[in-house]
This record gives sequence, structure tokens and C-alpha cells, in this order.
Amino acid sequence: MTLWLVRAGSQGERESFALEQGLAVIGWNELPDLGRFDSKEALKDMMDRVYFEQKPKTIINWLGQVWAFKALIQVGDLVALPLKTSSSIAIGRIASSYEYRTDLPEDMRHTRKVDWLKEIPRSAFDQSLLYSLGAFMTVCRIQRDNAEQKVLNLLQASDQALVQQGQHSFPENLSVVPTDADPADSVTDLEVVAYDQIKKRLDQVYHSKGHEFARLIDALLQAQGYVTLFSKPGADGGIDLLAGRGPLGFDPPRLCVQVKATSDKVKVQEVRELEGVMQRVGADQGLFVSWGGYTSSVGTENRSQFFRVRLWNANDVIQHLLQVYERLPLAFRDILPLKRLWVLVPEAAEG
Repeated sequence: MTLWLVRAGSQGERESFALEQGLAVIGWNELPDLGRFDSKEALKDMMDRVYFEQKPKTIINWLGQVWAFKALIQVGDLVALPLKTSSSIAIGRIASSYEYRTDLPEDMRHTRKVDWLKEIPRSAFDQSLLYSLGAFMTVCRIQRDNAEQKVLNLLQASDQALVQQGQHSFPENLSVVPTDADPADSVTDLEVVAYDQIKKRLDQVYHSKGHEFARLIDALLQAQGYVTLFSKPGADGGIDLLAGRGPLGFDPPRLCVQVKATSDKVKVQEVRELEGVMQRVGADQGLFVSWGGYTSSVGTENRSQFFRVRLWNANDVIQHLLQVYERLPLAFRDILPLKRLWVLVPEAAEG
């Protein structure tokens, strides 16, 4: 049994589809059915023609990933899908050989069936495994530091144990075992690593402490120029914060904000309740902040409320926090001490 990393788009654009349909999917939609290629050399000839504008090293990198997806991943192997839309990693088991699906959208036709087993909070993974899962590749094998057994242990752990599990050991290097490409091509995405470290720190401080987490969101909105009204501890009537523009906070957009600090995913009914509270307090728009993310049905329904309700998950919180970090009160910067760093961006991992 082998553990594989298979991403679902650089921005997570194929995540919901993959999870709902029970699939692992990759891009490279310019390529035809991979089943017609009996050898890696034949596939390379096709990729050389299709991606003639790319550097030879890039094609070698992509070839290793595409060939692994088509031929090296075996039925029964474990697959990890780091989710961009929530602070978790989906773990599944490969259930079929490669299939080219002409009935699916153009950028989702290269597929493997997957039995998705569990979504595990990122905070439950030790830092060594998070480094490997942060590889700047779409498809690669993860095997350093007994990765397969660590994931099996996480699958067997209770939800409460997962919340409490996070470890902080650091690996000796940042490499992962690539598919069969040059090991130098397997680079850790340091932005993902940084987000993981920030998430872990915030999770330690704010997990299940809704009022304290709401104070962070309050400080973040103030740094963005809002005047806010913060609810006292206790029953809040569906309101954690009210926020508005202008000297006194009377100017639009006037926001009604609800904050959830647990790892549980928010359901549709909770978002609908926020919409009802917005009407009661005269808010123009709503902001729901859920550290644990949202069920897939929330995202589907929220598309019709795009100009009324905005949903933030853990990644969104961090993104907005980084934008205003220098303007946050010192107390919050002491909790999360950060330093700006410039790094060279690797070449694209996916076609």
C-alpha cells in the first residue's frame, strides 16, 4: 500500500466535484485518453507535441506526474487531497484503474475512482507530514517518515483525538519522494507550509473559544476600516459582531457577522439563520466565519447570495489577516509573530 498526494486544482476548483463524485481528478485537459499510451516514452512524445512551448524540464516533471496517475497508482492505495476550501485533508482509497471520462467537464476527464474515507483537520497531522503534503506538485508519492502508517493511525483515531493530536516536530529536509521524475523537481510549497503553521498556532489559541476568536475577527475588521460593535459573552442572538463604515459606523456596507471557532463544518441552516438576523438588524450584508469550513450544500446555495453573504474559512481568515497584519493591535501580533519573506516561485506544477 502506498500513499499518494493528488491535488484538485491549484485553487481547489475541482475539490467539491471530486469529493461528491468519489473521484481523484487531474488537469492536463489538452491530453487525450491516457489509456492509449502503453509506455511512458509514447506519452512523452505526445506531451512534447502538445506542450511544445514548455521547457524540457517542465515536460519531464509533468510526465512523471501524469504517468504516475495513469500507471503507478494502484487500486487499494491511499490518496490525500489537501482541501483549499477548508482547514482539512481528505483521505481516500483508490477504487479503480485510470478512466478517461468524456461525460465529465473538459478539465476533469482524467480520473480514478476513490472511496473517500474521512476529512481530517490539518492540525492533527504532524509537521513532517504536512511538509510532504505541501509538495508543489499535483501528483506525487508520499513515503518519508512512515507516512502511510501515520495516515492509517489518523483514520482510526476518534474525532476528539484528532482535534488534540497536533505535533510540532520538524523534518530534516523539505523534500518528498517524487513519482519517477527528478527529485529536484519535487519542491515544497512554502506558502502552504506557512499557512499550515499559522493555522496550527491559531487553532491552539482559539479552538472552541468562539468569543476569543470573534475578538480576532473584530480586530481584523477594524484594521480594514470598519467601526464595530462586539457582542458580550453569552447568548448573542446570532450576532457576534456588527460592523459599518464611516466615522460612527453608519455607512454601508453594514455587516452582521457570525463566527464559529470549532472544527465542525457549518451547515446550510446556520447560514440561513444569519440571513434572518441580517434582516432583523437592518444589515446590508452578512459575513459568516467558520474555522472548520462548510458543507458542500452551503457553497451551492450561497452562490445565489453572492452579493448578500460572504463565507470565510480558515484560509480566508489567514489571507485577510496577512493583508492587515501590521495594523493589528500588538496583543494579536504577540500571539502570532510573523515576518515577511520573499521566495522564488517554482514553475507551475500542473498543466
